[in-house]
Amino acid sequence: MNKEIPLIKDLHDDNRPTINLPDPLEDYLPEKILPEKLLREDIPIPQVSEPEVVRHFTNLSQRGYGVDTGFYPLGSCTMKYNPKINEEIASFSSFANLHPYTPEDLSQGSLEIIYKLGEYLSNITGMDKFTFQPSAGAHGELTALLIIKAYFKDKGEKRKIVLVPDSAHGTNPASATMAGFETIEIPSDERGLVNPNILAKYLNKDVAVLMLTNPNTLGLFEKDILKISQMVHETGALLYYDGANLNGIMGYARPGDMGFDAVHVNLHKTFSTPHGGGGPGAGPVGVKSFLKDYLPKPIVEFDGEKYYLNYDIKKSIGRIRTFHGNFLVLLKAYCYIRLLGSEGLKNVTEMAVLNANYLKERLKDLFHLPYPDLCKHEFVLSGKKQKEKGIKVLDIAKRLLDYGVHPPTIYFPLIVEEALMIEPTETETKNTLDQFVEILKAIIKESEENPNVLKSAPHSTPVGRLDEVHAAKILKVNWK
Repeated sequence: MNKEIPLIKDLHDDNRPTINLPDPLEDYLPEKILPEKLLREDIPIPQVSEPEVVRHFTNLSQRGYGVDTGFYPLGSCTMKYNPKINEEIASFSSFANLHPYTPEDLSQGSLEIIYKLGEYLSNITGMDKFTFQPSAGAHGELTALLIIKAYFKDKGEKRKIVLVPDSAHGTNPASATMAGFETIEIPSDERGLVNPNILAKYLNKDVAVLMLTNPNTLGLFEKDILKISQMVHETGALLYYDGANLNGIMGYARPGDMGFDAVHVNLHKTFSTPHGGGGPGAGPVGVKSFLKDYLPKPIVEFDGEKYYLNYDIKKSIGRIRTFHGNFLVLLKAYCYIRLLGSEGLKNVTEMAVLNANYLKERLKDLFHLPYPDLCKHEFVLSGKKQKEKGIKVLDIAKRLLDYGVHPPTIYFPLIVEEALMIEPTETETKNTLDQFVEILKAIIKESEENPNVLKSAPHSTPVGRLDEVHAAKILKVNWK
């Protein structure tokens, strides 16, 4: 039973002593150095003791859910367990306390890590050069699109269209818009894939780039990718790889070999760095050689004797964030690759694909399976059978919380009715997967025998079901 945790303001006690600043600091209080019009109104900070503060936030931290506390089959996000040794290495003071303005001569080890990580990722993806400035996947998308935009401007071409499949991650059209492009959506065929015959209707001299996720968000590999690549390049356009699903092909297939010209890699998904809670993340961008002169500067280079930051990139799009990216995230990805090696990375893919197909086969009779082909690291079920009986996948997702399991992604991709998008990752055991299947069986049985249990779920969490529409539209903070 979860005990009630009061708000910190409810622990306020007027009899608690307040903090008294030493006399020398009194002259630097805001009201003494700022004009009155710049002063914020007082925020009623609660007066509580140190033990009360520690206990309050420790209790709150134990309410959180993460991959370290339970199964997290969140499709298209690769919420997998990450080796703690990589976290330990990233906490070394020589890394964690290194200032970004430290001179190059005193930063050779860290610069070497960035440089070699670029070599590793180039080998894994088939690209020629990487930038590590982007802070996450969507930031990487924006960076790559700005590079592509600069490339076409340099050629004197005013291409303005970005093509995205209807199954694409929502960040794809958003990034294209941010980069100043127009987006056109391509409908998937009955296989859930991009069909060359359909694509041909959209390709013309206004198209700058086709953005693809491969495997796509249905967990399906684009079987016509070589034909698609040829068609795109014949029109003079470029092909961009959304690397969010790299976990499904790593070590077995490379975007560069498929014909992709640029790629972003979600290090915080595929290569052992924290995911969730807002970051930190890393979305390094790799490009083929003809685009490398447009990469953000600086780029870490090696002259045979020392590593250095190269600012002399004449056509660079410039900085897209401060310094050199989230270095500790890059460090953890470097450690992950070094620990596993090439065979270990291939094994990651093998187990991710095996686990996904195992779950798909065990669950396909409980739900509707719109695309029954062999999947890669994830798959999508449809709850339309349950919807016909008055149960939505939202109800199923909320009920999963009562069983101690984080729900999969729901209602995405949009081309699947009542979508349940499941990615077990390679780090989960067969026993965990079997337990997940049994939990879903129990929930489906409940939906038939006592549907109100689902419709009012969750019941055992600190907060019950919210009015999500109201919460999204009305934000009200009451300090009193």
